[in-house]
Amino acid sequence: MTASTHLHITTWVITLILFFVAVGLQKSGNLKAQKIVHMILRLFYLLTFATGGMLVHLMFSSYPVQYVLKVIFGILVIGFMEMVLARMKKEKKSSIIWILFIVSLVIVLYLGFYLPLGFRI
Repeated sequence: MTASTHLHITTWVITLILFFVAVGLQKSGNLKAQKIVHMILRLFYLLTFATGGMLVHLMFSSYPVQYVLKVIFGILVIGFMEMVLARMKKEKKSSIIWILFIVSLVIVLYLGFYLPLGFRI
C-alpha cells in the first residue's frame, strides 16, 4: 500500500469516528459540542474526498468501472451521514437513512479493499 492509501484510510476512519461522536452528542443533547464536531466532520469529508481523488487518479486506468462505483458509493456514504445528522437535529425518523448509510458503507469498504491498493478479500 502506498502513502496515499494510508492517508485515505486514516481520513475515512477519523470521519467515521467523528460521525459517531456527533451522533452521540446529538442524542445526549450537547448541541454546542455537536455543532463543533459536525463542522470538523465536514472538513474531514473534504479530506476524505481529496485523498480518495488522489487514489482514483493513480489507479483509474486499471479498474475504471469499480472506481466509478466506489466514488459514487463514497459520495452516498457522506450524503447519508449528513442526512442522519440533519434528521436527528430535526427530531425526525432516520431508520431508513441509517440502513442506506450502512449498506453504502459496506459496499464502499468492499470495493476499497477489493481494488488493487486495498487488501484482497
